Amino acid sequence: MAAVGVIATLTVAEGKNADFEAVFSELMAAVRTNEPGNEFYSVFQSKDNPQQYKVLERYVDQAALDAHGKSEHFRASGPKLAPCMAAAPAIEYLDGI
Repeated sequence: MAAVGVIATLTVAEGKNADFEAVFSELMAAVRTNEPGNEFYSVFQSKDNPQQYKVLERYVDQAALDAHGKSEHFRASGPKLAPCMAAAPAIEYLDGI
């Protein structure tokens, strides 16, 4: 099976950047510690729009991505991140080559 990539574009509400970054830092640490099928999981802030972040993810296969979405730490992060968001995330799924 081929690797799977994900690019998630997240738009954070004005004044919520610090809260978002704190919660997302916890999530990144949990993913890296608890998901052996995850090869890369990191967030970047746009230089053009400080309210926009990109999450870059790489999984060994679709099963690893599915496990990520079902993980306790990922599911627990949703209610913590929701108050920080200005819009629904835009998610792009990519096939590795």
